[in-house]
Amino acid sequence: MTANTSRRNFLKGAAASTAVLFVGVNPSGGLAAAGESTAQFNPFVKVGSDGAVTAIVKHYEAGQGISTGLSTLIAEEIGLRLDQIEFEFAPSNPELYANLRFGIFQGTGSSTSLVNSWDQYRQAGAAAREMLIAAAAAAWGINASEITIDEGIISAAGHSAPFGDFVAAAAQLPTPENPRLKDPADYKLIGSPAARRLDSASKGNGQAKFAMDVHLPNQMVVLIKRPPSRGALAVSFDDSAAQDVQGYLHSAVLPNKAGIAVYAENTWGAIQARDAVEAEWDLSAAETRSSDEVEAEIRAALDAEPEFRANGTDPDAVAADIKGAEKTIEKTFYFPLLAHAPMEPLNCTIEQTEDGDIVLHDGAQMPTATHLAYQEIFGLPQERIHIKSMFAGGSFGRRATPSADYQVEAALAFIMTDRTRPVKLVWTREDDIQGGYYRPAFGHKVRIGLDAKGAIIGWQHQIAGQSVMKGTPFEQIVVHNGVDHTSVEGAVDTAYSIPGFALGLTDTQKATSVLWWRSIGHAHTAYVMETMMDLAAKAAGADPLEYRLMYLAGANNKNQQRKSAALKLAADKAELGQGACRSCAGDFGPYVLWHLCCACCRSLGQCGGRRED
Repeated sequence: MTANTSRRNFLKGAAASTAVLFVGVNPSGGLAAAGESTAQFNPFVKVGSDGAVTAIVKHYEAGQGISTGLSTLIAEEIGLRLDQIEFEFAPSNPELYANLRFGIFQGTGSSTSLVNSWDQYRQAGAAAREMLIAAAAAAWGINASEITIDEGIISAAGHSAPFGDFVAAAAQLPTPENPRLKDPADYKLIGSPAARRLDSASKGNGQAKFAMDVHLPNQMVVLIKRPPSRGALAVSFDDSAAQDVQGYLHSAVLPNKAGIAVYAENTWGAIQARDAVEAEWDLSAAETRSSDEVEAEIRAALDAEPEFRANGTDPDAVAADIKGAEKTIEKTFYFPLLAHAPMEPLNCTIEQTEDGDIVLHDGAQMPTATHLAYQEIFGLPQERIHIKSMFAGGSFGRRATPSADYQVEAALAFIMTDRTRPVKLVWTREDDIQGGYYRPAFGHKVRIGLDAKGAIIGWQHQIAGQSVMKGTPFEQIVVHNGVDHTSVEGAVDTAYSIPGFALGLTDTQKATSVLWWRSIGHAHTAYVMETMMDLAAKAAGADPLEYRLMYLAGANNKNQQRKSAALKLAADKAELGQGACRSCAGDFGPYVLWHLCCACCRSLGQCGGRRED
């Protein structure tokens, strides 16, 4: 069961309760607890006198399971079954609910949700447990060390009661500065294969509320008629044919001229009306290149000198070593533009309260980016802009644009009305595929030289593609000496100790709006690195697993030891021996390993995969 809450309503609800224990971290970073939430406070866990425990989830839920993950941390530390805890999405406030890996920025991405919340939520749960036990110890006149909480019941020799009985007393106690965390050996929920997601039932029976499910009283729906090419601007439109569409209201050119807003009483009416609107576009600054031309430019860049050196190895020296190699391997790879295509098309709903505040209902992946944009658009301070996080039907990064693209569209469409009616912006699937953000196109060209024993003596690697981070607020963080780290991650920081590894990068002109797509650079570099290791092993006449392990032998290199352990574990678990396809790549910390084999592999003792060129 879930609920959405705003900061204001959260505080009102807390103050109205006669016995509610909040535990979290105060603005200075220390643990804090209160019986009411009247001061600035950052609660991660709420415990009611009825025994209801609620995890306040600071990250959005798009199917990745973080709502269950963070709730599990609290349930584990307090001593609950997983079915004894509920969750709410936290209000949007970067000072209170920041992603600790992003600075003062509330957002979800880069596989950081559980990592940055791990200590916060366990400590909040442990603090709540110790305060409840302390309250029970005082009531029973016994030592706190004699008391335990299991499945929501506080018990000791001769005593037993639901912990809700002690919430009011616990709320008056000081917060433990360093609550004792559970020993991992005592975990019952964390890592348990028997644990089940908290949101599965509500999603299965239709009770879970996604952003698309928001239907506010008297709302209207807006779709944007978009230009045929990126960069084109709206000049004028003719909506005479749209006047015949039932439910059509009106149309207007967006203030930034990036499209024409078409308003209707419902989504179907807006779709039909948009199709009926005739538009004139200024194409003078529009993108005109085809996909084939984009690919040709990237391939040409791979054959030229790289624009940047991504690591410190001298490429000329490496080229000389490869020239004298016993064997050489050369391959070129191309990765096309790819749309995110999340299951739930982009949408959000915006309304204005009676006192002039702005409320956005959204499956918000990066609410701070939206806050910053809305503060500028509406001229309001942060505290008067509220973002209600809903379930999101997938994202793969699409809902996390630095420019808050679709949320800004909704705001622009809203300010062109009299603001008396909520406005729901809807993107169709076609909108996102034809004119949304894409994983950038990339090319790789790799030459490897082997000595007479099959060992690598040089690896020359060229990458060309479209930078995700340049031109965004993140440029100053991840771009160094001209190199966008997300373009080369997975290669420049490979765990393999490769002799003579020279990496070059060339930025090519963006043909579309580009964006991170799941693992950002790893989405293309992992495939190339692992494929080339396979080819090198084959040329050396070596088993691909043993060949990889040769370059992961650093006893003091944590990444090498982790990747080596993952490969060995897969080899132990797999039924097949030598010759099976194994690939292992690190992405945002963890290593993921694939062990693939088909019927032909079993009979031939090898596996062939499709590779470029």
